[in-house]
Amino acid sequence: MRIHFVASTVDSAQHALAGLTTRYGQAPRGDAEVIVALGGDGFMLQTLHEGTDLPVYGMNCGTIGFLMNDYAEEALVERLQEAELAELKPLAMRAGTVDGAVHEALAINEVALLRAGPQAAKLKISVNGRVRLPELVCDGALISTPAGSTAYNYSAHGPILPIGADVLALTAMAAFRPRRWRGAILPTTAVVRFDVLEAEKRPVMADADSRHSVKPVTWVEISSAPTTTYGILFDPGHGLEERLMREQFA
Repeated sequence: MRIHFVASTVDSAQHALAGLTTRYGQAPRGDAEVIVALGGDGFMLQTLHEGTDLPVYGMNCGTIGFLMNDYAEEALVERLQEAELAELKPLAMRAGTVDGAVHEALAINEVALLRAGPQAAKLKISVNGRVRLPELVCDGALISTPAGSTAYNYSAHGPILPIGADVLALTAMAAFRPRRWRGAILPTTAVVRFDVLEAEKRPVMADADSRHSVKPVTWVEISSAPTTTYGILFDPGHGLEERLMREQFA
C-alpha cells in the first residue's frame, strides 16, 4: 500500500514518523493511496484543512486523540485495509468585519463567536432569514457539527450529536440574557446568521476550528457545505459513532 506520512512537530510524532517511514517507506503525496497523520486532533484537523482527496488515517501521538486511532508501528498495512471510512461534512463560514471586508472559511468541528473585549457580546440570531433571538448577551456562541459536538461544544455544555444525524448544535457560552439559555438543535439545511449588536463597544471575533480567526466582526453566516467531504479512517469498532456513544456513558 502506498502510504504518505505526515506528522506534527512534537517529538513523539517526529519519532513515530522516522520509525514508520523506515519500515513502510514514504510515498509521494501525489502517488499515495492513503495519508497517515501522526499527532493529535488538532493536527488531524490541520491535515484535512490542507485539502486532500485521499482518506486520512490518524494515529495518536497527542493528548486526547478523539479523531485518531491508537498508535502502533506493527501491522499498519493490515489496519489500513480493514479500516472503516467516516465521511464528514464541514460548515461554511462567511464573516463581515467592521471595515466592510468579507472572510470565508470551512470548519470541520465548529464555528465560534467569542467576545473580544471586557464586555459581554450582544448577538442577534436569525435562522433561514427569520429572527429567532433578538438579543443574546453572552461570552459567545457556536455552531457545531456532529463530529465536533464532543469538542468545544461539549465543554460549553452543548449536546452530543449522533454522527449520522442531519443536525447541528447551536450552543451559547455563559449566556446572561436570556438567563442560562442552552441553545437549539437545527437541521443541517439551516442558514444561521449572527448580527453583532454594539459591535464597536462590544467587539466579537469569529473562529473556524481554532484555525481561521476574524475580528472584529459585525455579522457571521454559517451553513453546511454539502459539496465538500472529508474522509477519516478508523479501526473497526472504533469509529466516530462508537466514540460518540462512549462519551455519553463515560
